Amino acid sequence: MPLALRRPHPAWIVVAVTFFALLFSAGLRSAPGVMMLPLELHFGWDRATISFSAAIGILLYGLVGPFAAALMMSVGIKRTMLAGLVLMALSTFASRWMTAPWHFVLSWGVLSGIGSGAVASVLGAAVVNRWFASRQGLVMGMLSASTATGALVFLPFLAWLSEGGAWRPVALAVSLGCAALIPVVALFVPERPETRGVRRFGEEEGTAPAPPMKQAATPWLAIEALVRAARQPVFWLLAGSFFVCGLTTNGLVGTHMIAFCGDHGIAPVAAAGLLSLMGFFDLIGTTASGWLSDRHDPRRLLAVYYGLRGLSLLALPFIDFGTVSLTIFAVFYGLDWIATVPPTLKLANLSFGERDAPIVFGWVMVAHQMGAALAAFGAGVIRELTGSYTPAFALAGAFAVVAALVFVAGIGKVRAVRRPEFA
Repeated sequence: MPLALRRPHPAWIVVAVTFFALLFSAGLRSAPGVMMLPLELHFGWDRATISFSAAIGILLYGLVGPFAAALMMSVGIKRTMLAGLVLMALSTFASRWMTAPWHFVLSWGVLSGIGSGAVASVLGAAVVNRWFASRQGLVMGMLSASTATGALVFLPFLAWLSEGGAWRPVALAVSLGCAALIPVVALFVPERPETRGVRRFGEEEGTAPAPPMKQAATPWLAIEALVRAARQPVFWLLAGSFFVCGLTTNGLVGTHMIAFCGDHGIAPVAAAGLLSLMGFFDLIGTTASGWLSDRHDPRRLLAVYYGLRGLSLLALPFIDFGTVSLTIFAVFYGLDWIATVPPTLKLANLSFGERDAPIVFGWVMVAHQMGAALAAFGAGVIRELTGSYTPAFALAGAFAVVAALVFVAGIGKVRAVRRPEFA
């Protein structure tokens, strides 16, 4: 067989680089959960104040998404990725000199939120639609898993860096990790398959490639896609369910699980190891979810995922927080952490077409991050007012059960649409 035929398709190289970019972006968003107790000890800031900054970052992480997707369609995926990584690296590095709460809000909330929003799930959606004609669900499952894995797998290392109340090493590690990816993206991410002389992976010979967008980079691309999507009920179902997804994952568990375990006498490193275990099993669960999304009705998958997640959150406050109980919870919950992403993207592709789907998915991610921001801030306030996280976890579990029941009720047949012509 000729050597050229045995080389991997460039799409897989792009996926590998994107996987690590998403990994570090999500790792950045999880770092405030590790820094919560050290900042409380060092500066005397309360958890509500620290949670507010985390909530701002989480919200912007989602809100920037649809505009980043529009930029990817206009100025390119590579340039958008590079801009996001540069902003993430600079803002977290500068935070090492912060002395007031507003410094934390600006660096880890506003600036890093904007930067990480350019390297978020919408990036995975854009890469999948541009580089793959087949196996889209599987690849999106892999990329979605990287966001949760990044949010969880780095936590033991970051918790180790924060031992003794240190927080500056955490900021430095995150900054250097983001900076290291900049030359990798610059060298190994071509803009389109055509620039490497290939078609999308799985695309049949003789199929004409989609012409590139001719519109200038403008936020109106994102607004116009939102206006078109908002006319369809399926958009509001996806946005509402993803609001619950954010509420029950990185907003609550990702931000407060270490502090919740601390309330039960579990050391931060051990609690971070628990989250890391969730991240490992999420890599399995979300990749499997992508495989299932290529073969089964995504609505049924979402009903199962939200139902199991809700029941696990309702049960968590009432377990004994022993090693065996927490390990079982971590495995079970990790398999379902963000398994919702591949079937949600599939519904978006079926309902809105491959041109609008990445931007619409970005707006759905806005709802996700609104839910996450509400949980990140609200759980901190509940803990301050009641002295316990139990009400926060019970409310989140109830919301997930309701989301499952909505999908069980059904949304009507989702009709596939042809890919619209590009302007």
